[in-house]
Amino acid sequence: MTDPVYITEALIAEDIEAYLNLHQHKSMLRFITCGSVDDGKSTLIGRLLYDSKMIFEDQLAALENDSKKVGTQGQEIDFALLVDGLAAEREQGITIDVAYRFFSTEKRKFIVADCPGHEQYTRNMVTGASTADLAVILIDARKGVLTQTRRHSYLAHLIGIRHIVLAVNKMDLIGYDQAKYDAIVADYAAFAASIGIEQFTAMPISGFKGDNITAPSENTPWYSGPTLMGHLESVEVNTAAEAAGEFRMPVQWVNRPNLDFRGFSGLISNGTVRKGDAVRVLPSGKTSVVTRIVTLDGDLEEAVAGQSVTLCLADEIDCSRGDVLAAADAPPQVADQFEASLVWMADEPLVPGRAYWLKLASQTVSVTVSQPKCTINVNTMERLAAKTLELNAIGLAEITTDRAIVFEPYADSRTLGGFILIDKISNATVAAGMLNFSLRRAQNVHWQALDVTREAHARLKGQSPAVLWFTGLSGSGKSTIANLVEKKLHALGKHTFLLDGDNVRHGLNKDLGFTEADRIENIRRVGEVAKLMTDAGLIVLTAFISPFRAEREIVRAMLPEGEFFEVFIDTPLEEAERRDVKGLYKKARSGALKNFTGIDSPYEAPEKPEIRVDTMRETPEEAAERIVALIIGDWMPVI
Repeated sequence: MTDPVYITEALIAEDIEAYLNLHQHKSMLRFITCGSVDDGKSTLIGRLLYDSKMIFEDQLAALENDSKKVGTQGQEIDFALLVDGLAAEREQGITIDVAYRFFSTEKRKFIVADCPGHEQYTRNMVTGASTADLAVILIDARKGVLTQTRRHSYLAHLIGIRHIVLAVNKMDLIGYDQAKYDAIVADYAAFAASIGIEQFTAMPISGFKGDNITAPSENTPWYSGPTLMGHLESVEVNTAAEAAGEFRMPVQWVNRPNLDFRGFSGLISNGTVRKGDAVRVLPSGKTSVVTRIVTLDGDLEEAVAGQSVTLCLADEIDCSRGDVLAAADAPPQVADQFEASLVWMADEPLVPGRAYWLKLASQTVSVTVSQPKCTINVNTMERLAAKTLELNAIGLAEITTDRAIVFEPYADSRTLGGFILIDKISNATVAAGMLNFSLRRAQNVHWQALDVTREAHARLKGQSPAVLWFTGLSGSGKSTIANLVEKKLHALGKHTFLLDGDNVRHGLNKDLGFTEADRIENIRRVGEVAKLMTDAGLIVLTAFISPFRAEREIVRAMLPEGEFFEVFIDTPLEEAERRDVKGLYKKARSGALKNFTGIDSPYEAPEKPEIRVDTMRETPEEAAERIVALIIGDWMPVI
């Protein structure tokens, strides 16, 4: 029987170039090891590397960089040394982050992600699984199927991993008992079926002893299935399916080194493209024909999924980063409202209605998330009602992007269906998501072109539209100053309208309370109304606490550049509380009024407002005069 060593030493010694060429063209399998705490993931990886007499990729790189090292021998690394290399993890008792290992066999190259088992670090497991083709889910034979086994299995299935290995580990500690093994597999099979896992490969192993890792074990004569390494080397990965699909390439950048060359660069995520193929640019829908397929190694006649290329088109059509090039007769969908599965990864919970950045392939857009439809109990698969998503929660929610994006359901395409959410203030990744489908109303609702434009409305009124957004603490003087500014603009013949926080809550927003989510929705609605009024050519003044920067920035983004003026009425909390015209601070201090800004709810002061009013230094009348002078003096020309 041929020893399945990873490095053919004779080949290295005789023909290093032939070896390197052989290694370069091996297929790649990305897989993860996951499961509950202390089920032996790191030990198993150490055993895989040791028993296979592997050579690390950095050693191979050294060979590639120094072809004179013809006599380099494959290094057999001591098993104890490999496992002791994880000493930092052992000192803490748990694996915290994802640890990646790179190794190779004669048949295939591997990247394995050792994922943490503790529930607190579920988000790290999601990160490791996001690019994996296969998941090795370990179970301690003494403990059976645990909550984390179910959680990681559900997440692996949700993320789209279709190859599942159930590795019942530590069989040596239960005396290689077949009955206990069979009971564990049956228990897992029932759960797997309930979440949609149609098939999995189960095997009894011992990472410490090496049973069924690279060779069949004499301790399990009742098991006739593959070894773990044999299965990893032979399992089919998704590259064939990706190559067989319709052509898709998210555009990463536009190459135009000179006037004679214009190309669109990116990684082909699906399908094949050939010279002469008709392609469609999305979301615009414009079509053209591929004239060249350019790579660093020269032009190609065709390119397939997994290759990075630059495509030249026959026509000078608009195409930029974030667009998607696709087969002209089978394009992906375009929409702006979706149902999505979310895995929440931040310590701070989801705030429904708040704007986040959504990054999908090369597209980045602003998105709001509605109140979740439900969260998923991974033990029972029960769907539970929820108002938000906490750390590590898995839920379903509807999301709305600020413009249409190119997508495919995650079940059909990881590239065009998988996304992350990013907090706009901290730039931290807060969630991983999978698009399930677009909402029908997104397909049926279209923008109606109108003959009388916002420019025509503005010309009729002889002014440029704008929004003066007054923000500050309760009692700072927003309404007073805004009212004075409107009176002065009105006296100058300007067409204005003042939206006041209290007045709006009597009608448009009377259904909203004062929770963080309701405050966000309150500002969103006011922003939409203000935008409609500027479309009518009006100068709109708003007087709202609007405590969160992110929501004020959403309103700014709704308007053309230069039409949003943030006016910060800067009054110290102590002074606002001393005035307490409405008695609200007193109620908040007594506990009778919850979620009151400045007391038990934060106020995020503007960082760079267009206008700052220090009410401790100037009177409302003086402030109004200065605002009008600044606005009129710095006013855009009439449209």
